[in-house]
Amino acid sequence: MNELTTYTSPNSTDVAHWYRAARTTDFPENGGACVKYGDQQIAVFNFSRRAEWYACQNLCPHKMQMVLSRGMIGTASGEAKVACPFHKKTFSLHTGQCLNAEEASITVYPVKVVDGFVYIGFTA
Repeated sequence: MNELTTYTSPNSTDVAHWYRAARTTDFPENGGACVKYGDQQIAVFNFSRRAEWYACQNLCPHKMQMVLSRGMIGTASGEAKVACPFHKKTFSLHTGQCLNAEEASITVYPVKVVDGFVYIGFTA
């Protein structure tokens, strides 16, 4: 099975389960950390400069490495993005689209913060 097929992007209206990932204080400001949900590694980003939270697959589709949580976050034309720390491929944290190459898109997940905890939305 292709590892990329284990990740699917839910719409916020399709969320069946909000997974409590960790406390907000467990994530670095303006950076990311990895959490595990089932057999999936999910990168969670605290984009504190923008007061926003994002989640995506941790797997970079370029070389199939679990590294996106260690990537640098920033913006491109006002859109939040993450850059793979090894290959510098950048991905939209809103849509998952690769912004600087013809790479496969990544899966992104809805995120909410409630009472100091970060929750990630999944369909199952």
